Amino acid sequence: MVSPSVFRFRRSAALAALVTLLLLPAAVQANEGMRLQPAPINSHDVASLQNGAKLFVNYCLNCHGASFMRYNRLHDIGLTDAQIKDNMLFTGGKVGDLMKVAIDPKDAKAWFGANPPDLSVIARSRAGAQGSGADYLYTYLRGFYRDDTRPTGWNNTVFPSVGMPHVLWELQGQQTAEVEEGANGEHHIKLVPPATPGLMTAQEYNESVADLVAYLQWMGEPVQFQRTKLGIAVLAFLLVLTFFAYRLNAAFWKDVK
Repeated sequence: MVSPSVFRFRRSAALAALVTLLLLPAAVQANEGMRLQPAPINSHDVASLQNGAKLFVNYCLNCHGASFMRYNRLHDIGLTDAQIKDNMLFTGGKVGDLMKVAIDPKDAKAWFGANPPDLSVIARSRAGAQGSGADYLYTYLRGFYRDDTRPTGWNNTVFPSVGMPHVLWELQGQQTAEVEEGANGEHHIKLVPPATPGLMTAQEYNESVADLVAYLQWMGEPVQFQRTKLGIAVLAFLLVLTFFAYRLNAAFWKDVK
């Protein structure tokens, strides 16, 4: 028979282990998110979302799918069927099709070491203790640098030993990196601006990345505009209803002393 003291000890140990397991992912996320930079995005800027959608289709959709999103959902950010067909559909698909990727999963695994993840809800899945998913993606897409030790020739400050190449390097240019030693002996990676600039200036590239991140965040919850409008309408209705309920209650009790 187990004594009460032993039982209490085991229960405390189990509780401590459970708390450790629950807090471990948050600690890892906090460590990874220490370098995150706030994403300067506006989820209600339609022009920004449209530019982000164009960048997504041209640079991301070659390897990453968005299998929970249909092209015709882009109507919500102001694009017409004609604009979607002319600027988004390059494989002769239909406007109602899902944003599926054409690359074969076996080829993707052979080239990159793993099948590229679906990006439908990537902004929501990357949210952590130190920043939102948008912050993570904004820092990640600006953190690529040349590393000849990697199979793709690229590495990333936020995702060390990343298997993904820098698909936007022609726009940004080719950054390099220097390793700096901190006061406590830790090492930090400092990015060096491209010696040969890309097709965009640094400011233009940052703005384009912000547009792409804004679109990725919108894609994770495309009904957010309707949800916001509906929420405002419901609150206005409840406010009016409260006023009438108050006046009706006063009328019922006006003769009661």
